[in-house]
Formats: sequence, C-alpha cells, structure tokens
Amino acid sequence: MATFKVTKGTPVAFRDSAYPTASPSPQEGELFYNSSAGAFQFLGVATGAWASGGNLNTGRHNLGSNGTQTAALAFGGQVGTTFKVETELYNGTGWTELNDLNAARSYVRGLGTSTAALCVAGVTPPATRVAVTESWNGTSWTEVNDLNQVRRSGHAIGTTAAGLYFAGNIPPNTGKAESWNGTSWTEVNDLNTARDALGGGGTAALGLAAGGQTGPGIQVESWDGTSWTETTDMNSQKVSHGSAGLTQDAVLVFGGEIAPTNLTEQWNGTSWTEVGDMAAGTYGLTGTGTSTLALAAGRNPNSAATEEWTIAHPLKTVTTS
Repeated sequence: MATFKVTKGTPVAFRDSAYPTASPSPQEGELFYNSSAGAFQFLGVATGAWASGGNLNTGRHNLGSNGTQTAALAFGGQVGTTFKVETELYNGTGWTELNDLNAARSYVRGLGTSTAALCVAGVTPPATRVAVTESWNGTSWTEVNDLNQVRRSGHAIGTTAAGLYFAGNIPPNTGKAESWNGTSWTEVNDLNTARDALGGGGTAALGLAAGGQTGPGIQVESWDGTSWTETTDMNSQKVSHGSAGLTQDAVLVFGGEIAPTNLTEQWNGTSWTEVGDMAAGTYGLTGTGTSTLALAAGRNPNSAATEEWTIAHPLKTVTTS
C-alpha cells in the first residue's frame, strides 16, 4: 500500500479501492484516498438495518431454527392448528425443502448448525407437551435421548456436542435448565425466574436468557456454566420473540407479542441498545445467526416472511471545495 502525503500534514492511506464495510472494522473513521473513486473517504460508525429475504416455502409460526444468515435451518411450527414436520434450508437468498422431522411439532427450539443440529421439545397434536429431541446430520433427522422434563417454548443454545435448553412451559412456566453432552440431557441449576416464550444467545458454557412470559418480560439472566445471575433488563417487553447471538456478550432480540412489536435491541455484555426496527410488528417468529448478521423467519399468523439483519459501516466521501 502506498501513502498519499500533502506538503504539510499527516500521511493518509492511498488505496485503489475502498476498505471493506463489514462490521467490526479496524479502519472505522480512518481517512484514506481511494484512487478508483478519485476522492478522500472514510468508514462511518456502523449501523444495523433489516432487509427482506427470500420467503419460506411453508408459511408458519412457532417454528425452530439454527445456523447462520447464509446457512440456516427452519423446522416444525404450525399453520393455524396444523402442526408441521417441514424442514427448510436457507442459503442467503432462498429456502429449499429438505427431509422432514419425524414428529410434527410446534413451539420447538433448535441449536447447532445447518449440518449438525438438534430440534428440542415442543407440542405435538392436539396440544401435548413433549421432551422429544431429534438430531440432524445434514441429510435427515434421527430421534435421540429426550429431555428429562417435557415442555414447550423454552430456549436452546450451543452445539450438538455441548448444548443448553432452559425455561419453558410444562405447565406451569418453569426455570429448569438442562445441558446436552452430545448423547444425553442432564439437569443443571434453574433460572431465577420461571418463564416461557423467551430468547437468548451464547454457548452452553456462557449463555444469556432474555425476556419471556412471567413478570414484565424484560428480565435478563446470564449463565456461567454453573448458575444463573440476574443482569441488566431490556428496554422493552419481549415475549414470543426472535433472537440471535453466538456469544454471551453479543446478542440481538427482535419482535415479540407485546403490542406486537417490531423493536430490535442489541446486547453488548453490559447494556441493551435499541437499534433498527423490523419491517412490521410480529411474534411467533424464529431467529438465528449472530448479533451482526441475523435471520428472522416465519411469524403469526402463518407468515413465510424472512428478514435479514446486517450491521455495516457506511462509506463516506469527503467533499472538498
């Protein structure tokens, strides 16, 4: 890389193209000369926004998901009172139908990747809560060991080698948590507040539980691998909402049944910040991905809508006269 220097002043980078705008960027705010544009430019502060993605083949709500924004699974859910077995794969543009779940279920949760995943718990027809766990190998689903406690609408994080499922409705609502070691589930310490229809993020060793039904719907707890600790509340109520985030200190929550709302909040490990809204108020959706590249799919009633959340640095051109 060459440098551009005026007679006086500080040298700036001389480039034949712009810096990548993906977030985070070590070049945020750095002035440089872009020879292809013939202008001085810099990357502004990163901001996030939702954009429409390709629709699901089967519109539904209360479905599960896992994976990334460009390689995600969506499975189960319901259309009206009909419970679904459909599994679909998102490639960043559109959804493709894959092999079905073995059991039609709604209010399910998923963890893992698009090639190695679990579908956990939920409700089977007509309204029976189950502890069923199915494992996905990239091609098909296989039933594996059940949760110790039947329930619906908890939340799941982690991988097929080390996972965590917590809270949900038995009934009543519960704070029970269980860890997955790749073979079976083991009960671990409960959340401080029993709830269902919540979100969260992180790993089986360092996780986050956010919102849910019971109390004001803003409560948040962190998991350190042994116990749960209450931490900073969200700014607004979230119930039956979507969430994304692979680390405990970077989680995104969006949508929800209170209103319903299109609000989005981002967690940085210390506090919650309201960021860009979804296209419409929604609930009963599913979410996956990271806090900077997230995916939301489905919603009530029976929607096939998909939205993509992206955080990027705007490229700014310095005007001179």
